[in-house]
Amino acid sequence: MTSSSPRGAASGKRGPMPSPPDGNCGKPPGAATARHGLVEQEIYEHAIRLFADRGFAGTSLQDIADTLGITRPALYYYVKSKDELLAKLAADVAGGSAAQITELATCPDLDAVGKLREIARLTVARVAAQPERFRLLIRSEADLPPELSAAYDASRRAVLKAVTGVIEDGIRAGQFRPADARIAALAIIGMGNWVACWFQPGRDNAGAVAGQLADMALAAVQHAGHRTANGDGPAAALTTLRQDLDHLERILDM
Repeated sequence: MTSSSPRGAASGKRGPMPSPPDGNCGKPPGAATARHGLVEQEIYEHAIRLFADRGFAGTSLQDIADTLGITRPALYYYVKSKDELLAKLAADVAGGSAAQITELATCPDLDAVGKLREIARLTVARVAAQPERFRLLIRSEADLPPELSAAYDASRRAVLKAVTGVIEDGIRAGQFRPADARIAALAIIGMGNWVACWFQPGRDNAGAVAGQLADMALAAVQHAGHRTANGDGPAAALTTLRQDLDHLERILDM
């Protein structure tokens, strides 16, 4: 991943960021709050670029302050630690995905096929929208502090539980072939997350990629040929019968 020099980017396009205000200077409280939020977002964006270029461990708060053209004490007014910035990245990337996927998995208007298609499409679309941030989070997992690591793991477990549940529902309904639902869920989630490693905006079309991988996710769990036997004769019939027996056993075990 290439980028321009952070220091050059900061000095070439604008002057130093204003120091933190002593008060509202007569402005409405909402104006100060909005300004504070904009400055925090700018700090976050610059920090993410530095983390991507130098790694989380290789980036200091002083580096971030230098890139923004402010002093380190001024930076402390907006952010207290690198962990705070990494926590925002994890919340943006993992937390949002978990909430949306859980909501889709419980949508009463969709059957298992519709839920899995939308979950796969959403996963790919989110990754394709910001692949560099997903890559950065994957590389920074070892740097997450314990409390943040626990929250991040909880988000991933929530996603796995939701997708596994959808696949189990599809197996019970006869829409998906009998299989280990957890393994299938891990494969589908992994397929979506892997997009971060190869997707290139401008070369790849996010909508087309999301649609194709959603179709592939369904093809991985649906009955081949919509439950049409693979060939003619007793062998093919026995294969279909074994699938049905496996399906029955799974229903009895669930």
